[in-house]
Amino acid sequence: MTLSQLRAFALVARLGSLHAAAAALGVSEPAVSSALAALRRDLDDPLFVRAGGGIALTPGGRALADYAQEIVGLADHARWEVSHATTDAGLLRIVATAPFAEHAAGRLLDLFTKRVPGASVDVVVESAADIASLLLDRAYDIALGARAAQPGGAGGDVGLEMVPFLRYQRVFVVAGSHPLAGLHGPVPLARLLDRPWFAGPSGIQAETDEGRWLSSMGVAPEVIRLSSETDALAAVRAGEGLTLALGHIVRAELQTGVLVRVPVVGTPVSGLWWASTLDHGRTTSKARALQRFVTTSDATAAMVAPGGSRGLERRGSKVHVALWS
Repeated sequence: MTLSQLRAFALVARLGSLHAAAAALGVSEPAVSSALAALRRDLDDPLFVRAGGGIALTPGGRALADYAQEIVGLADHARWEVSHATTDAGLLRIVATAPFAEHAAGRLLDLFTKRVPGASVDVVVESAADIASLLLDRAYDIALGARAAQPGGAGGDVGLEMVPFLRYQRVFVVAGSHPLAGLHGPVPLARLLDRPWFAGPSGIQAETDEGRWLSSMGVAPEVIRLSSETDALAAVRAGEGLTLALGHIVRAELQTGVLVRVPVVGTPVSGLWWASTLDHGRTTSKARALQRFVTTSDATAAMVAPGGSRGLERRGSKVHVALWS
């Protein structure tokens, strides 16, 4: 049994096909098939069978899948720790969903790095759908923002510790001069579907609380994605359409009348941001420290403080920020 064989099997088990695993590894499908054949011989178990255009794990394959994922994750983590032992000692790798990164990450992590001696953090924005897999693969130490959904729709939160740390509300807003500004509630959601909807770079993801709310309402609106939610609000202020904004971000503009809330049925939409790590037997001490810190009153005050969003530097297809103590 070798690490490369286990890596191939872990990907096949997670992705459901040899072809997808080969693409993820950047090798040929016969190479993956050969690695798995050797593993099957070593363990004297077929591990999986072909089924419906994909694969179905045998009982032995299901037992091995968890071990393979854990072993590969530990190996990758060890390799990363060794390669960064000099330059990045103590670096906390954070994955965040875009709204949290834009509206709360800067102030929160500034405060955290001041409070925790020697702490340094690196933040990359990824899709809410990918967070759990990235944590389980040990690509990151902690996730902040939308709740991590188990890969492949598996039940429960196996292997993850998730702590809610900030409740928020989203409301539909338009400019004070917009035709929708004069509507009195309750306004059917259908009244908004012929208007431009603006959002940040991630749009309204199905895995978020607001995405699940839209799904429960049976609608899938066309959403215009801009480079940030701050830019989406700028378009709304200019009278170009509407957005589903964070209530605490637009509170002052609602009070002055620059923006007006559209009282749509079922709103405000309530949501929670979560701090997710591997279970505490496998995560790092700094990840646990940040997970505890985000639930404190000081952290909450920093995240909801007035003064607007703090944008993050965009690099390629991801949003990335590095903050150092």
